[in-house]
Amino acid sequence: MRLARIEHDGNPAWAIVEGDELALIEGDPFGAHQATGERVPLDGATLLCPATPTKIVAMAVNYRSHGAPVATPQPFLKTPSALIGPGQSIVLPPDAGRVDEEGEVVAVIGRRARGITVEEVDAHVFGFTCGNDVSAREWQQDDVQWWRAKSSDTFAAVGPWIETDLDPEAIAFRARVNGEIVQDAHTSQLVFGVRECVAFISQVMTLEPGDIVYTGTPGTTAQLSAGDVVEIEAEGIGVLRNPVVAG
Repeated sequence: MRLARIEHDGNPAWAIVEGDELALIEGDPFGAHQATGERVPLDGATLLCPATPTKIVAMAVNYRSHGAPVATPQPFLKTPSALIGPGQSIVLPPDAGRVDEEGEVVAVIGRRARGITVEEVDAHVFGFTCGNDVSAREWQQDDVQWWRAKSSDTFAAVGPWIETDLDPEAIAFRARVNGEIVQDAHTSQLVFGVRECVAFISQVMTLEPGDIVYTGTPGTTAQLSAGDVVEIEAEGIGVLRNPVVAG
């Protein structure tokens, strides 16, 4: 199933992607829900960020190609106020210096998770989507905390929808800037697999339905400039596309 969140009649609504149509639903999008009977064309629909998390957790240096190996998973937090969806602009703060894209696969929690094991993770993850953990490198390097480097407004792009039928350890993905591939990887290359990361986080932090986990970015990331278009594409999910503008 592909679950999307859209703008419909001026309000957010949940819908199932069925071919070239969106079938609207009501109820709990991650639990008991039913079709409203209303359908709208996918083409031309305004897709919103496909989650409304209480928290965003992201994994640092979780690909060997991106940094020195670490002995334990290294989660950090991004604020929900940084979220944007497909098509929305990434805004470069005027005094941030270098800002990079970070293409990632994102897990979306579907069931409350506290102190779960790796074997229990699948029962608590609803599905997966694409993410861009936008990062201001000079702030990240110079500040004691990463609060503005990782959580400036628009620095957490997610979408286009959630795909529920995927093996989290077998997702190929890539990032493109202006059509040029700048990152190309596979979740089998993660230092700590998706299930291991979710279980690790849940030992100390309760994950609620709708919370999201960025699982890590590979290789060398690309600098963004105003006028760029950045795309994160994951096989089995789709493409998250965002333009870049100056703040």
